Amino acid sequence: MAKQADNTAKDDGLEKPAKSRKKLFILIGIGLLALLLSAGGVAYFMLSGEDEEAAAEVPAEPVKQEALYQALEPPFVVNYSDSGRQRYMQVSVVLMGRNAEGMAKLNQHLPLIRNQLVLLFGSEDFAALMSPEGKEALREKAGLAVKALMEKEVGDPVIESVLFTNMVLQ
Repeated sequence: MAKQADNTAKDDGLEKPAKSRKKLFILIGIGLLALLLSAGGVAYFMLSGEDEEAAAEVPAEPVKQEALYQALEPPFVVNYSDSGRQRYMQVSVVLMGRNAEGMAKLNQHLPLIRNQLVLLFGSEDFAALMSPEGKEALREKAGLAVKALMEKEVGDPVIESVLFTNMVLQ
């Protein structure tokens, strides 16, 4: 029996440290989990506060209004003399703006705008207009001319851009 008691004492001694290790690992795991959750909560609180401040600081972008178009009819026809030959350019022009009131004011000044564009188109070099870069440069010049004219007449550039919807060079 003494032998049996010794075996039980040994078994009890071995089991106690194994149980206490298991409890220790469980307690450490719970502690780490609590630490991670609290760190995550602090991080969430700090980051969500910055988003609200950043959103409050940045003003909302103005919503772009719908584009409005005004075609200049009939198309422009311009004569050129290039290397002793008679050349022609026909271009259909559309003005684009976003302000309905401004576009209504623009209608009052269409004869003045047409005159300005005829003078601009006639002063260009025909050879330069044959390249895509030359056509784009002419379109930009036309936009600047119309904006400057409307700024002078109405006090507002009114249009956003000038579009060439058709261009024939011969």
